[in-house]
Amino acid sequence: MTKNIFIASAEPYVGKSVIAFGLINMLLTKTQKVGYFKPIIAQEDPDKKDEHVAAMLGYFSLPVNYEDAFAFTRQGMMHQIDNEGNASVINTIISKYKKLEDNYDFTVIEGSDFLGEGIAFEFESNALMAKNLGAPVLIVVSGRGKTASQLFKSAINIYRNFLQRDVQVLGVVANMVNPEEAERIRQAFQNQLPAELMIAVIPVETALQSPTMKEITTALNAEVLFGESLMDNQVDNFVTGAMMLPNFLKHIKENVLIVTPGDRGDIIIGALQANLSANYPKVAGIVLTAGSLPDDPMLKLIEGLQTVIPIISVKKGTFETTTTIGAIHSRITIDDRKKITMAIDLFERYVDSKVLDNKIVTFNYTGITPHMFQYQLVKWAKRQKKHIVLPEGNDERILKAVEKLIAQDIVDITLLGDATEIGVLVKKLGLNLDLNAVRIHNPATSERYDDYVETLYMLRKAKQVNMEMARDMMTDVSYYGTMMVYKGDADGMVSGAVHTTQHTIRPALQFVKTRPGVSVVSSIFFMCLPERVAIFGDCAVNPNPTAQQLAEIAISSAESSARFGIEPRVAMLSYSSGTSGEGEDVERVREATAIVRARHPELKIEGPIQYDAAVDPLVGRQKLPGSEVAGRASVLIFPDLNTGNNTYKAVQRETGALAIGPMLQGLNKPINDLSRGCTVDDIFNTVVITAIQCQDLQ
Repeated sequence: MTKNIFIASAEPYVGKSVIAFGLINMLLTKTQKVGYFKPIIAQEDPDKKDEHVAAMLGYFSLPVNYEDAFAFTRQGMMHQIDNEGNASVINTIISKYKKLEDNYDFTVIEGSDFLGEGIAFEFESNALMAKNLGAPVLIVVSGRGKTASQLFKSAINIYRNFLQRDVQVLGVVANMVNPEEAERIRQAFQNQLPAELMIAVIPVETALQSPTMKEITTALNAEVLFGESLMDNQVDNFVTGAMMLPNFLKHIKENVLIVTPGDRGDIIIGALQANLSANYPKVAGIVLTAGSLPDDPMLKLIEGLQTVIPIISVKKGTFETTTTIGAIHSRITIDDRKKITMAIDLFERYVDSKVLDNKIVTFNYTGITPHMFQYQLVKWAKRQKKHIVLPEGNDERILKAVEKLIAQDIVDITLLGDATEIGVLVKKLGLNLDLNAVRIHNPATSERYDDYVETLYMLRKAKQVNMEMARDMMTDVSYYGTMMVYKGDADGMVSGAVHTTQHTIRPALQFVKTRPGVSVVSSIFFMCLPERVAIFGDCAVNPNPTAQQLAEIAISSAESSARFGIEPRVAMLSYSSGTSGEGEDVERVREATAIVRARHPELKIEGPIQYDAAVDPLVGRQKLPGSEVAGRASVLIFPDLNTGNNTYKAVQRETGALAIGPMLQGLNKPINDLSRGCTVDDIFNTVVITAIQCQDLQ
């Protein structure tokens, strides 16, 4: 079951608020813990609340703080994109949403309003937000000004655009359609769109589209002269009073707004009388233009009337005023409870709540995006704070990563090195890092040095390591850091920014050793591709694994995949797919696949399989029809180190993918190796996944 739903459109003024009000009202009949989140709001005045967000929270008394119900104003989002890029915006949205989501059983997310320029950019942003929040989309399209054919084309295009971006769609709502074409539109949608989609068609409701006199007064920045108690009057149309009175009266329609200069006393009196007459429709109000007001006798006459419709005054001319009125789009605000009730009633009449509820209950989100994955990693790491030792304490990248880790309170850190040198380097780099918040050990002068030497000697004396050799080895930061982990003085270690892989993992292989039932230490990279996260293994440790070792690598990688929230679908890569190829290398992969299937028959695995067949759905269906893995692989096992190492680096460089790792698998305690070309973010992410590995050992 999903815990959220994203209401999305691809154009402005489609009536998403009707769906949002109706959906929240529906959900509150099932649970009281419903949240609301609108990632981007169109708030222009920083001193005022967004009226739509305030209405959603206020009407239902949702226990969501206003500041928590959105991530950015539109202007704030553009500013952050200019300064920090799109990734920063998405990360902020995920962070704010996740804090909200944790407190509610279900959260309704409402996409942006497409106000202003850049509609294509805004659609991409909404698709990106929905995908990264793991939310299925409920598409809303507007029938206003469209024929049935145009509306259908609009709906199908939006639906396909979401699917192309791997965003899952729950249903399509056609709103504000011509009542006479509603049934024909419903049939077209049901016949042409997939059967699993929830389809709803809502006829246009004039009362919801029409602004009130209060909205018009605000838009015109007008002064209210009379009828302040009737500012909720609905305005369905307007007419300019520039003709003779008899001719003017012919143009009065229900809920009309009359726009006329203030010196047209005849029009004003005629409108007031028409409103009182049983032979004319109701007049919504009068706008007096050009800053002119009626003469005093006329004002005295109006004041003495028992029933006075709203009369407002503006300084702008008649043409400019009517242009502004014509551009007003009504919004549902917290003080317009009549419209809110009407919106909820529309939803209940035309949206099948049982069908929608069933879609929500049976929906399962199957993907995970890079941004979502990185957010989840940090969240997991914080659940149980662990202690990580970093042997290369005098490396600038290490210290910059430590600054971020300590600032976010993710882990406890021990740095190895000289405290004075580290302090000087921190000051030189201008880091906001309080060294009292970390531990610093110099192996040669540490109070633990003698104990560690004795332990190493006892562990390695059978391998001809004498006491003097043990003393020398323990001055090496890799041996000292690994011994901290072995003795339980640290939970895990991350090294390799300066040292080779061999230097980093040799001590671990010598005395930390492998877990029971595991004969080979291997590695994986979490490849954060533009649209998904995949696992590549082994790309760092084993040059030419045997079939048995390859099988163990696959099993360990599948276990790691599941541990980190990625459904394991394992592809055993080779230069051929299925039974088409022959040769020693492909037979080794075929044998390894058979071993995995025998040991773990529940695991989804395919091999041998080529890379394109593993990740491309079309190629996968062509080469291995009916396979659960082909075209959908999440764990890719390379046949040797040469292939794996070069492939991960090629994918990383050519696609801009973030490669988190390598993460070592199979050791009794977490020891992880960095690339010597690692970045600050690489170090940060590797420490985080090491901390998560440490939690599994409790």
